[in-house]
Amino acid sequence: MTISFAVKGICQNYLTKTGFIGFYSKTPLEDIKAENNQVYAVLDPVSHHIAFAVLLKGFIFTKELMQEHFNENYVESDKFPKATFSGICSGEMDFSKEGTYQVVIKGDLTLHGVTKAMETTAQLEVKKDHINGTSVFKLKPEDFNISIPSIVRDKITSEITVKVKIEWVQTK
Repeated sequence: MTISFAVKGICQNYLTKTGFIGFYSKTPLEDIKAENNQVYAVLDPVSHHIAFAVLLKGFIFTKELMQEHFNENYVESDKFPKATFSGICSGEMDFSKEGTYQVVIKGDLTLHGVTKAMETTAQLEVKKDHINGTSVFKLKPEDFNISIPSIVRDKITSEITVKVKIEWVQTK
């Protein structure tokens, strides 16, 4: 899987193939936890463009049956194998200077064949040759035409918490 975008001028992009995305649902009836450590992400320090791609079958659940239902019944990962995000980070930041920056990320998230505009906050920590990024936000399955059968509706929260942790490394 590749993600790319046009870059104006000459610069070094930041890239990872081992980013982390996890999602969590906690109800009195059941806790759901799924994590994926194979997230592709690119950050252009000049345009502040950011792009992510993740294979949905790469999410590992604490219960095997949950993983099977997630892939077959909810996100239909054979039909819609990946989720992607493309957007811009904005705020007071200087990628040439080490430091921690609070930013706003705006862009389009595509999941289950549905593209939706989204906005969230993130923290970027600029180091000598890499950038660490973290964010936590919520998604509603129904916003992406993911239907939850009534038999399990009480076991899944209406808003799923998503955590993202990325360590981008400067490309050579």
